[in-house]
Amino acid sequence: MFDLVIKNVRLARPNKTSVDVMDVAIQDGKFAKIAPKIDDAAKEIHDGKGMIAFPGLVDGHMHVGIYQPLGEDAITESKAAAMGGVTSALTYFRTGEYYLNKGGAYKDLYPEVLEISKGKYWVDYAYHLAPINKGHIDEMPALLEEHGVSSFKIFMFYGGHGLHGKSDQQHNFLKLEDGEKYDFAHFEFIMRKLNEMIEANPKQAPYLSLSLHCEVADILNAYTSMVQGEGKLKGLHAYSAARPPHSEGLAVFIASYLAHETNCVNINLLHLTSRKALEAALMMRDLFPHINFRREVTIGHLLLDTDEPNGVLAKVNPPIRPRADVEFLWEKVLSGDVDWVVSDHACCSTEMKYNAEHPDDIWMAKSGFGGTEYMLSGLHSEGSKRGLSLNRMAELVSWNPAQRFGLLSKGDIAEGYDADIVLFDPNESFVVRAAESESQQGYTPFEGHELTGRVKATFVRGNKVFENGKILGEAKGQYLRQPM
Repeated sequence: MFDLVIKNVRLARPNKTSVDVMDVAIQDGKFAKIAPKIDDAAKEIHDGKGMIAFPGLVDGHMHVGIYQPLGEDAITESKAAAMGGVTSALTYFRTGEYYLNKGGAYKDLYPEVLEISKGKYWVDYAYHLAPINKGHIDEMPALLEEHGVSSFKIFMFYGGHGLHGKSDQQHNFLKLEDGEKYDFAHFEFIMRKLNEMIEANPKQAPYLSLSLHCEVADILNAYTSMVQGEGKLKGLHAYSAARPPHSEGLAVFIASYLAHETNCVNINLLHLTSRKALEAALMMRDLFPHINFRREVTIGHLLLDTDEPNGVLAKVNPPIRPRADVEFLWEKVLSGDVDWVVSDHACCSTEMKYNAEHPDDIWMAKSGFGGTEYMLSGLHSEGSKRGLSLNRMAELVSWNPAQRFGLLSKGDIAEGYDADIVLFDPNESFVVRAAESESQQGYTPFEGHELTGRVKATFVRGNKVFENGKILGEAKGQYLRQPM
C-alpha cells in the first residue's frame, strides 16, 4: 500500500520533450511508481485534476536571515517558498554585519546556524558559505566533511563597498582581524583551496563549486559619485547607472581569469543582469573551456525593469536594468545559455526598506527584496509567451541547480527521488498582492503584476505543505548535506 497516490497530472520533467499524463505513487517520502494509471491501494488519494506537475523547485539563491533574525525568517520565508512551489531552499550565509552580526570561525558559528534553523523550515534547506577571512579558507575542507557544505561564495564588491554603498569600514563591516583584507588576492586563495578540495575528493568533485557576485567596487564608487553629483537620474535609472553593467562584465573577466589561474573548475556566475554581464560570461566560457561555468539569472531581473512603477521597492544588487537588458536575458534563457533561474530572496521589512520621510529616495533605500513565492509563476507567465517549454522550465528551476549543488535526490519526478512535487495550474491568472504572501516583508516590487500560472499544491518528501493559498502542517524541512 502506497502512502499517497497523486492521480491525473501532466508531468513536466527535465530532460524530456513531452508532458505526459501520469499517476504518481509515493512511499516513505520517495517516488515509488510513475505510470499512466495506478490502481494499487493507497492510504491517501489526491486528484491532480489534469494540472501540470513540476518537480519541487530548488531555489539555489536565497538570503534567509539577512535582515530579520534567522529563526523568524526561516519560518516565514520558507512558508513563502512553499507557496511558490519551492521545496529546497539554498541560502547564502556569511559572517560580519547583518545575518548573525558575528565574526569568528565557522566551527563556532555554523553549528549555531544549524541549531537555530532546526524545526523552523517548511521546506528542505541548505547553506552556501562565504569564506570572509583567512581562517575560513582553512575551514573549507572541514565544512564539507562535517556539515556537507560543498558550495562557497565571494562578494567581489565588498573590497571597498558595503552592502548598501561606499564603505571605508571594511574591517568593521566584515569583522576582519587587523592586517586582513577582503580583496582579489583573498579570492585567489579561496579558489586555490577549492581546487585542492576538488582534487582530493574525486567523487564529490562535480558538486564542489564557487559562486561569485560579480561587481567591482572601484567602478561602483566612482559611478555612484558621478550619478549622485549630476543629479539628473532618479530612482531605478539612477541606481542602474551608479552600478553600471560594465562593472559586472569586468568582474566576470577577473573572476574567470583567477579561476583559470588556479584551475578552480566549477564556477557559478550569480544573478547576471545585463547584456554586458552575460556577454562577458559567454566570452569567458569560450576562452576557458576547461572551466565549468554556470550562469544564473533571477526572476526579478526577468520581470522588472528600470521603469517599474514600484520604484525603490525594486532596489537590489546588482540593479534592475533597462528593458533592453531584460529582453537580452530572456533571449539567452531561450537559447540555453542561462543555466538556472533563482529568486535571490532577501526579505527586507517595509520599515527597513526605505526611509519613511523620503520614500522615493533610491540612495536611502536598502538593497534586496523577497520573491521566491513568485518564481515559478513569473517564469511561466513570461516564458510561455516567448516559447519556453514546460520541460525547459523544470530544468531551470529544479534539475540544473539540484545537479550543480549535489542534491542528487532532488530535481526530477522519477522513481527513487525525493517526493518533491508541485501542482500548477497554467491557466489561472492572478494579480500579485503582498498581503497574500506568507513572507514577513509586507510589500513586494511585483505588486500589481498580473501573472499567468499558479501553484495550487506543494509536497515536500510526500508531505503536503501548501494547498490553495494555505500553509499546512508543521515545519518538517530537513537539512540537506551536499552532495547527498
